[in-house]
Amino acid sequence: MMMGMSKRRIILAATGTVVVVLAVLLILLRWGSANKIAVAVSAIAAVTAVGVAIWAAVPVMSSSKGVRLSRTGRAVAGRNGRANSGFSGPAGSLASDVLVDRTGEADASKGGAANSGIQLN
Repeated sequence: MMMGMSKRRIILAATGTVVVVLAVLLILLRWGSANKIAVAVSAIAAVTAVGVAIWAAVPVMSSSKGVRLSRTGRAVAGRNGRANSGFSGPAGSLASDVLVDRTGEADASKGGAANSGIQLN
């Protein structure tokens, strides 16, 4: 894969290249008939539609079972309680990444336990 380009951008760039090459080829052939021009426009539209459909499907095909948490609220633990404003779970249960960003405050000042990031058991 090209450095810094996602799969979606590569598919979109390849589709655009095919459309431009096809358009230039059809222009250089100098067809005089309106019927042939209509066929050419249809061919360009079909190639574009297929490329865009593949481009749109790529995120669905490559989706992962990751977890993302952002901007969670405040959590307060009572005596012997637990407060969690981030992520807590078994380490082996995740198929992908865990991203925790800007979690809320987790207060354990009353004798409990608190987590505002990632806690894997």
